[in-house]
Order: sequence, then C-alpha cells, then structure tokens
Amino acid sequence: MAVSQLRLNPLTGRWVAIATGRASRPEDFAPRLEVPRGRLRCPFCPGHEEETPPALETYGRDGRWLVRVVPNLYPAFGGHGDFVVEDVGPVFHQAPGTGLHEVLVFSPDHHTSWADLDDRQAGLVIAAIRDRMEDHAEHSAVRYTQTIVNHGREAGASLEHPHGQLLAIPFVPEELQAELEGFADDGDGCVLCTTVAEEEAAGLRVLAADDRVVVVCPFWSGTPYEMLVIPRHHEAHLAGAAPADLVAVSRAARDSLAALGRLVGDAAYNLVFHTAPHRSTDRFHWHVHVLPRLTSAAGFEAGTGVLINIVAPEQAAEELRRS
Repeated sequence: MAVSQLRLNPLTGRWVAIATGRASRPEDFAPRLEVPRGRLRCPFCPGHEEETPPALETYGRDGRWLVRVVPNLYPAFGGHGDFVVEDVGPVFHQAPGTGLHEVLVFSPDHHTSWADLDDRQAGLVIAAIRDRMEDHAEHSAVRYTQTIVNHGREAGASLEHPHGQLLAIPFVPEELQAELEGFADDGDGCVLCTTVAEEEAAGLRVLAADDRVVVVCPFWSGTPYEMLVIPRHHEAHLAGAAPADLVAVSRAARDSLAALGRLVGDAAYNLVFHTAPHRSTDRFHWHVHVLPRLTSAAGFEAGTGVLINIVAPEQAAEELRRS
C-alpha cells in the first residue's frame, strides 16, 4: 500500500496530502457534465451581439470580432464606492459589493475552448485581459482583478460558449493575501523564481519549458494533474508583463490544457490568473493556475481545508508529457 505524504504549499502556507493509494487511472475519471443548453440562441455567438450589453472591448478586423469583452448581465459585483465595512452587530459585518464583473468571449466559435486557440487568438485573449486590468486599475475603489475561465459544470460554467470572466473587486481576497504572505516570508527571494530553478534541476515535474515560460505540476499539487504556468521574467503585475511573455503564457496554458484533454478527455477545469493587487508594490510574481476538476471535495477537505490529491505530481507530469 502506498504511503500518504504531506507537502507544504509555500505560496499559501497550507498543507496538501498526496495519497496515491487512492488513485484511479486517467481513463477512470468521470467525463465532465455537459453545460445545459437552455436556450436556442447563444448570446455570445456572432450575430447575437444585441443580446449582451455593448462591448467594452472588441478585437478583430474587417468588421469581424475575434475577442469581445462585455459587462456581465448578472454581475456578482457592481456599482461604485469605497469599501466601507459596517458593523451591524457583534458578529455581523457587511460592506457594499461594489466593483466590476465582465465576460471575456475569447472566440466567435461556439465550440472553441482555450485548448483549441491558435497562436494569434491566444495572444489576442491575453491582450484583452491585460487591457481590462489596466482599465480596472484606474478605478480607485478596485483593489484586485480576478480573471478566471470555468470549463464544464463541475468548474462552474453556466453557458456552453467558451468564455472567461474578469471580476474587479474592492478588497484583496484571502487566496491572494495568502500568496502575498508566502512571497513576503521568502525573505529577499521569490517563491516562484526559486520554484522554476528547483523544478528544472529536479526534472521530475516539468511539463514544458522555453526561454519565456515554464509549466510544472507543482510539488504541492492539491488536485490531480494540477499545473502551474510561470513566466520566467519576474514581474508582479500581469498588466506590466512584456507582450512576448503574455503571449508565451497564454500559449503555454493552451498547450497544457490540450495535453490534459489528450490524457483524460474533455475534463472540467478552471484557469485562474493570479497577479498583484492594483497599485501594489509588494513582492509578487504573476502566474496561472490550471486546476482540473476530476475529483470532488468531500467532508475532510471541507472541514479542514486540506486537499487530498490521489495522483502524485511526478506521475502527473510524466503522463502529461507522454500524452
């Protein structure tokens, strides 16, 4: 019987459990659930632009868009104003949910996921993310922008047409605060620069690497086939990265998702872009988390916050390289 192992995530200070004795083969993971179709007309397909609010950004040529950013019709955050906490009882504290919530439609093709983007489209998509983050930084009440892609119902997708979301919020969320503290705890170094050097030296968990970006199945992976896309150049803010680095990261995320698809099929996943809070001068190194949703969190994970990963990252990287 395989022995479980605890590994510390230096980005967040949290432990994860690697329990390979519970592992399934890649083909044993359940296929992702389809997103309900629900409507005959897709609001994100070309020709249906009137079904969304007017675009905030449009990228394309000759009158045809390739990438659009539109306000979310059902925003989780909206309105203007400062983040002012009101105490309404000894243990009741509230604040207005101000901010911005936008939808990034990253292809006019209803069936094109991030894994299917060509080189040009991958560059346009991350350019749109950069441009929106630059705009959000101009809003004094917005402290952080979270960019995500939810693919599949298990990952939170509610519409079939592939898209991402940008949520500009008036506070720094706990996950980012934990990562900021992880960088601060590393003294004069950088957790992710060190990770790149050590992972390349070990050679066990590197999925892909070139002169601009490295993809690893991190030592502290909390979920099967988790990947971390790290630009080599140390830059805190995604919006401050060189265009070539942005494009390289977007393509690396695409290639990683394509490898995942070849290995386990059309799996649900989240892409999570982490960047320093707007106007922050704290030490940080922007990066992208690739989080497949192949297993479900159960009571232990919910009760402790400790993830149990049934596929060791060393095994995951080897399988993904072969796929």
